[in-house]
Amino acid sequence: MELDALDRSLLRELANDARRTNRDLAAATHVAPSTSLERVRALREGGVIRGYRADLDLAAIGRPVQALIAIRIRPPSRANIEAFREWASRLPETVGVFVTSGGRDFLLHVAVADTDALYGFVIDRLTEREEIADVETTMVYEHLQSPPAID
Repeated sequence: MELDALDRSLLRELANDARRTNRDLAAATHVAPSTSLERVRALREGGVIRGYRADLDLAAIGRPVQALIAIRIRPPSRANIEAFREWASRLPETVGVFVTSGGRDFLLHVAVADTDALYGFVIDRLTEREEIADVETTMVYEHLQSPPAID
């Protein structure tokens, strides 16, 4: 889908606040509300906008400890990679799953209640998977998120 200046402007506004009313979105992008509505609908149907979600404070929901866990899968077959990806993405501790290149196959971003829960996650949950050859855990001190830059 080709994005023009108006599409990019709408995406920039939505990335900063997806709860804006269509009227506010139209005013911010200097178009008629009908134009804004039509363009956002086309962006959704074209797969550019995949959904809307709440940005949750992980500490406020009882998951203040975050970590990045690098995982190596062996043997590195498509079946093993896809099975692990699907399993890991469904875990309640998982915030994000990255399939990577290099020495590790995955980078999991997890959030848990405390360091004991993190230890249990790594030792009890991850090591139950036969295809996991290696795990390296890095604690996250601070997690800053920014909306994606849209040129």
